[in-house]
Amino acid sequence: MMQSKYLDPQDRALNPMLQLGRKLRLLIVDDQPVNIQALYQVFAADYQVFMATSGPQALAICRDKHPDLVLLDVQMPGMDGYEVCRQIKADAELQDLPVVFVTAHSEPQAETFGLEVGAVDFISKPFNPAVVRARVKTHLTIKLQGDLLRQMVFIDGLTGVYNRRFFDERLALEFQRAKRSGTMLSLMVADVDYFKRFNDRYGHLAGDEALRTVATTLAKQLKRPGDMVSRYGGEEFACILPDTDAAGALSLAGEMNAAIRAAHIIHAESDVCDVMTVSLGVASFRPDATRLAEELIVAADQQLYLAKSQGRGRACGAVI
Repeated sequence: MMQSKYLDPQDRALNPMLQLGRKLRLLIVDDQPVNIQALYQVFAADYQVFMATSGPQALAICRDKHPDLVLLDVQMPGMDGYEVCRQIKADAELQDLPVVFVTAHSEPQAETFGLEVGAVDFISKPFNPAVVRARVKTHLTIKLQGDLLRQMVFIDGLTGVYNRRFFDERLALEFQRAKRSGTMLSLMVADVDYFKRFNDRYGHLAGDEALRTVATTLAKQLKRPGDMVSRYGGEEFACILPDTDAAGALSLAGEMNAAIRAAHIIHAESDVCDVMTVSLGVASFRPDATRLAEELIVAADQQLYLAKSQGRGRACGAVI
């Protein structure tokens, strides 16, 4: 997996296991620009590097850019590195992010304290570039292995996309993120039309293959890294679309509808047409203190029911 740094976005979307098929991201945090520049020169050729000169800025970048590792100075005005590390480890979205302290402090007490607040390593200044590169590579390898193991728990065994368990956790996280940032959140539910008839006509093995094709096709239409598709249950799939308004979500639903038809899975028992189709329900809202994530699910299901009642093979959507 690690050698595939630059996979096509559509290829990455086919399988959540390949979501890390991108240039890995490092965040360098130091209040002295000269120190940031020194580390940037070490890593810029091999990684996507973000930079921060304060603790609050570092935390904002972590939540927005999701780096794979943080190189963090200890002594900074205002919020020091120890407090930044504490807050990273206290955040459910960031707690698996490895933090490496790079600091002029070399006494054992400082190193011990850094490890106690959650850092995975402690590098003293002045640093040796080769040593820093090697340590970062080691910690990134460990992180990617952990990410892979965690993702395997969330993969649907039949289709290769995320499962319902991951959907539930991800929706809760995206709901909280959208509430913090005041952005729109959209949910799309897709149901394969007349799937029982398909299984009765062509058999369950053909049905399984059709579901794999549908999952792959839906995933290929996703536009951004934050978008995700999961198998919601049976022949239903769900797509979480962060920072996406109703118009954007409905447009994507139309593209997914067309792509499923273009996959040309013969379905002679369908009342829609002679190939497999999907019905899609889309709901969008701007989360706030009075709303619940479950409202989005209920609204998307209602729009799915509306799409089915209007003849299937189409998408309906609403803003709630």
